Amino acid sequence: MPSRRTVLAATMGATAALAFGGTARADDEGLRALVSRMTLEEKVGQLFVMRVYGNSATDPAQADIDANLKEIGVRTAAELVAKYRVGGIIYFTWAHNTENPRQIAALSNGIQRASLGLPRGLPVLIATDQEHGIVCRVGRPATLFPGAMAIGAGGSRGDARTLGRISGGELRAIGINQDYSPDADVNVNPANPVIGVRSFGADPDAVAALVAAEVQGYQRSRVAATAKHFPGHGDTAVDSHYGFPVITHTREVWEKLDAVPFRAAIRAGIDCVMTAHIQFPALDDSGDPATLSHPILTGILRGELGYDGVVVTDSLGMEGVRTKYGDDRVPVLALKAGVDQLLNPPDLSVAWNAVLKAVQDGELTEARLDESILRILRLKARLRLFDDPYARQADVDRRVGTKAHLEAADRIAERTTTLLVNEGGLLPLSPRTHRRVLVVGADPASPSGTTGPPTGVLAAALTELGFTATALSTGTAPSAATIAKAVTAAGDADAVVVATYNLTATSSQKTLAEQLVATGRPVVAVAIRNPYDVAQLPSVKAHLASYSWTDVELRAAARVISGKVAPRGRLPVPVQRADDPAQVLYPIGYGLSY
Repeated sequence: MPSRRTVLAATMGATAALAFGGTARADDEGLRALVSRMTLEEKVGQLFVMRVYGNSATDPAQADIDANLKEIGVRTAAELVAKYRVGGIIYFTWAHNTENPRQIAALSNGIQRASLGLPRGLPVLIATDQEHGIVCRVGRPATLFPGAMAIGAGGSRGDARTLGRISGGELRAIGINQDYSPDADVNVNPANPVIGVRSFGADPDAVAALVAAEVQGYQRSRVAATAKHFPGHGDTAVDSHYGFPVITHTREVWEKLDAVPFRAAIRAGIDCVMTAHIQFPALDDSGDPATLSHPILTGILRGELGYDGVVVTDSLGMEGVRTKYGDDRVPVLALKAGVDQLLNPPDLSVAWNAVLKAVQDGELTEARLDESILRILRLKARLRLFDDPYARQADVDRRVGTKAHLEAADRIAERTTTLLVNEGGLLPLSPRTHRRVLVVGADPASPSGTTGPPTGVLAAALTELGFTATALSTGTAPSAATIAKAVTAAGDADAVVVATYNLTATSSQKTLAEQLVATGRPVVAVAIRNPYDVAQLPSVKAHLASYSWTDVELRAAARVISGKVAPRGRLPVPVQRADDPAQVLYPIGYGLSY
């Protein structure tokens, strides 16, 4: 592995003596010198953050080589860096980038080595979506924390800061230096299909405080945090992965609601802001998505909010940004709007060549590219990637998934579980009076790196707590036969725990719960995603919200059910009545305890 001196020499040439710990002015002089020596093609490459398949930078599996050739026209991550000189790489579980911590560290080092070995080679920003909760790319044995809405239910800025510090430290140890987290959206729409529990909640001030705290935690670990999705994705019923959402907030509402967490993130020194593929007519009536909007990104984010850090698009493969323009126009328009980093275009060759041509034709100036590249290089310098770009295997073993980190995640989770209903003091359950517990319900695919399925995790956790618990998966849409099987099994149980997942008035999950209640057995419902499920189940005598179905949150819910810990969470969003959504059933801040 190259030494610090070799890395500096390779990346900085005549400016190798530049002291990044010195003044900002001196830093900028050296960085500007770097930019001045880059070719136009190298500058274009620095703007892109790209996916790549494989668990190794140089020797991935043949299937990953084939996927890379088909989608990118290269065989490996090393070839991707050499051909396109990309400034960033994004890791995904489905791209086989994140199998285990040691492998991830080796992949990261391979990518850095490949880039730094090129003429005028630069360190790479290696990013991923490690939000925790339902969106995680690096799984066990790394430490997994409750998701944002659960943290919102806990309400502790200290816990949010601890999450950022520990998560950032583990990411940095495996060579990931940028995290696309925290989510700064204020989730005020219960029907939001893409944000929901990824948000800290519906109160903009509470969301702002937790966003700022998490950012501070990541900063302590020298990992770039990213506030997303500007100007605010919290009030939409359309998933921008598959459609083009429209936010109908007035400018006044935006100022008081959506803007508040982003302002807090900027005050906290946020390293990066991610754009949203949403239409926001009150901020820009052109019909363009915010990602391509000069009034929103340059006029508001940079001008009015005073932000001069890196702006990254959300994935350019999402439908929300591809509805109006072709894949060759989107990256050019994004740069003209004020974006710095172009994330994961569906066809890198098309996007890369479109930006190159736009400069050659005069639509974009090279000076405009230089502005973005300087911001990107400033971020790399702030993260000390010029003098410390590599992961160390000793740090992987010493810092990732340690006992202390795992215990911290468990303690935080215990402060998030929210008890919403407890008629007749049904909870906590005792093994002495309710030894045999049947756990039924939805088993959605587990978030990355968790054991799953949820019913199995709950049953195992309850068994460890002294119960005799059995799991029966009934799915998100149980059939009549499946419901009958569960009702029969309930006959041999002293109590039933049913895991619910995004209930609706017509959901057969609701029928399942109602028929289990009709058996006369005590029924405890655990909403394993959205807390709004409670409004659909008035007949259930005990109801908990865990905000996710990751192991750490399900184990905490089991400890609350057993009384090993008292419930402490408070709703970070209001729950409306099912029969009259204009009426609030449980307000923000509601939660019971023992």
